[in-house]
Amino acid sequence: MARLVLLSEGLTGRTYDLKVEKTTVGRVADNTFEIPETSVSSHHAEILLRGNEVVVRDLNSTNGTYINGEKITEAVLKPGQILRLGTVEMRLETGDSPPAMTKKPLDQTRVIPQGVKVDELEGSRPVGFDTTKAFSKKSNRATTWFIVAVIVTSLLLVGALVWILNKPR
Repeated sequence: MARLVLLSEGLTGRTYDLKVEKTTVGRVADNTFEIPETSVSSHHAEILLRGNEVVVRDLNSTNGTYINGEKITEAVLKPGQILRLGTVEMRLETGDSPPAMTKKPLDQTRVIPQGVKVDELEGSRPVGFDTTKAFSKKSNRATTWFIVAVIVTSLLLVGALVWILNKPR
């Protein structure tokens, strides 16, 4: 029996058996297979069983339907392929065992380069901070002038206010 195994974080391990001829998938509860995830549309896709084939049909979803990274409107989903609805990924599995991954054995030992150490560089010099260059302390002249300007302006405003309030009427 074909089933969908969810792979996305928070839904990992959740499965859905494809038992009926037509399965609707979406975010809302009236779907046959509900996936409560915001990137999945309310009625995102249909999954149809046609003989031994599993066909996926997008229902004009907002974030699209993809099989192995390729956007589809309708396509056959094969065992082991990744179906993505929005950001939710799932894999189609059947009762059959998945095809075995064949690895090519290494014919020799490989050396993995580790980079260069600082003391091995030609012309390297010790790292230090020279206080007469870019990292030296800057003068506070601009800050001092700003503070003086604020104080003078404040005194002028207070003086004007006192003069207005004490003006004979």
